[in-house]
Amino acid sequence: MNRSAYELPHYETPLAAGMDVRADIRESIMLGPLCRTLVPTGLFVELPAGYEMQVRPRSGLAARHGVTVLNAPGTIDADYRGEIKVVLVNLSDTAFEIKPGERIAQIVVARHERVEWEAAESLSDTARGAGGFGSTGR
Repeated sequence: MNRSAYELPHYETPLAAGMDVRADIRESIMLGPLCRTLVPTGLFVELPAGYEMQVRPRSGLAARHGVTVLNAPGTIDADYRGEIKVVLVNLSDTAFEIKPGERIAQIVVARHERVEWEAAESLSDTARGAGGFGSTGR
């Protein structure tokens, strides 16, 4: 359900994975340098079991203004029924104005699996082994 005055999210191109979401605000929000804010979208969803919605940054806002989603990707679980809100952060040195109806993030709906943990004394060997950050040389 969407109680927003703005259009429902939609794919901008035939092969797009994400849909833009907009700020459902009446007045602009000034987001100062190195500040964060929670921006309402007016969107409420009911996802089927086995699916999640990921809230991701918009590359244009990040590249042009240094504004991004702070907890990217944010996860909306199938049992959540509240309004989707986006945590935006301004990583630039100048204030950014979030205008009513502005595209502030993108959402991707994805299938996910659930796992059952099993304790083990050891793990199988691989060529990589325990090599972590940067260990593959690329």
